[in-house]
Amino acid sequence: MPLKAVLLDFNGIVINDEGLHKYLIEQLLLAENLRPDSAEYSLVCLGRSDRACIADLLSRRGRLVSDDYLDRLLEKKSASYRTEMAALDQLPLYPGLDDLIFRIRAAQLKLAVVSGARRSEIEWVLEKIGLRQTVSVIISCDDISVKASKPAPDGYLMAIEQLNLSFPDLALLPADCLAIEDSFAGIEAAKQAGVPVMGVAHTYPYQMIHRRATWVVDYLSEIDLDWLRRWYEPALNPIGSQS
Repeated sequence: MPLKAVLLDFNGIVINDEGLHKYLIEQLLLAENLRPDSAEYSLVCLGRSDRACIADLLSRRGRLVSDDYLDRLLEKKSASYRTEMAALDQLPLYPGLDDLIFRIRAAQLKLAVVSGARRSEIEWVLEKIGLRQTVSVIISCDDISVKASKPAPDGYLMAIEQLNLSFPDLALLPADCLAIEDSFAGIEAAKQAGVPVMGVAHTYPYQMIHRRATWVVDYLSEIDLDWLRRWYEPALNPIGSQS
């Protein structure tokens, strides 16, 4: 089972923008005359899609959440996100991202993004940093329902399906992929989809994700694709692999 594709989370792996998302969602709640709760945000939203996060926060406050209502709030939040990001002198990308993408491309691995963010936000950032053409497939909160949000595996399974549609000769299976995630919900989603997952300690401490992910590192720069490829192809590693 050779390693054929890398499936990246976006918020918390590509870009360090969780604080901005929290602020914008709090502003949405205030505009709806609802009180935000910082602890509740961490419980309900981290690692989940914007759609699931906002829907749950509204439901907890007794609001009837129609699709039109939710879509309007999501579009308002997305527009504010792009405005806030455009005002920054430099996007808050995680250290080691450029080198990781270079090594993924050098290894001729397919690259997809599996995220709970809006597609417009993901594409805006990828265009700004010159990676849009490198990413073959994007799965966003626009593609999945609230119930299908991480920790459900739907986003990862959809990414694999779309990669196979785009590259018919790839014959991609979940076990041929590497997911890179920072949240409990994201790690669980990848594991439920049957995708080995590299946890990165960007959002939670190393020791908190060590028991959840297949492997764990502190920084993107510590991801060793050569070592991982030996794990995916045991014949390349006669002395065995470590987990």
